[in-house]
Amino acid sequence: MTLPAEYSLAGQTAIVASSGGDETPQLAAALAEAGASVFCLARHADALDAIRASVSAVTGGETHGYAGRWDTPESAAAVIDAFTATHDRVDILVNDTRSFFAKPAAEISLHEWDELHARNVRATFMLSQAVGQRMLGQQYGRIVNVISNLAERAVINCSAYSATQAAVLSLTRSFAVEWGRSEIRVNAVGSGWSTAEDIPLETQREELLVRYTPMRRKGHPRDLAAMLVYLCSPHCDYPSGQPVYIDGGANAHP
Repeated sequence: MTLPAEYSLAGQTAIVASSGGDETPQLAAALAEAGASVFCLARHADALDAIRASVSAVTGGETHGYAGRWDTPESAAAVIDAFTATHDRVDILVNDTRSFFAKPAAEISLHEWDELHARNVRATFMLSQAVGQRMLGQQYGRIVNVISNLAERAVINCSAYSATQAAVLSLTRSFAVEWGRSEIRVNAVGSGWSTAEDIPLETQREELLVRYTPMRRKGHPRDLAAMLVYLCSPHCDYPSGQPVYIDGGANAHP
């Protein structure tokens, strides 16, 4: 990945939080490639190992991390304790807490609704609050929430998931307004239908959703990487509270 010098993250420390999606390892590696020291966070050990391995492949060294939940004040505090054991400052927070869920609206149970919101929304809020307190103290920070373009679109059987993505987008805007005077910029980068695999275009275009997308292919983590690095950089000084959708034009489609 070739980046302008202004996008450098040298000397910056980032926390990258993942619900276990296959895009996060490559996004975390992009931050490391730009010069950031990355602390990895995932709900499960196997997802954490995947992110750490991706980052270590770039840095050639050990990558610290934490496996567990962070959707309560106590669990978010445990994450911060683990982070401060190896780092003394956090400049960047990337929340990629997209646990996908699809079910007809009439069949969604209260437990399913609550668990999905705990994973996707409450976890984003709790970690942003905990990290944001440190950023407020140092009067600097960059927070990027990775969301789905379903934050602003409707798809059959995705009502609960779409509601969580819209909630994270609202949090993005609210934090941007509340923390902007403290030199904290909060933005979102949104993806559409994507894959971390390199699938031939001919194979991709056999899928109806791919044919619906104006670019006629699925997205890939590398499509998001440069924008993510920019939004995390000191050079991103004026944009805040904005969602940037890198979805092959899907959100522009009627």
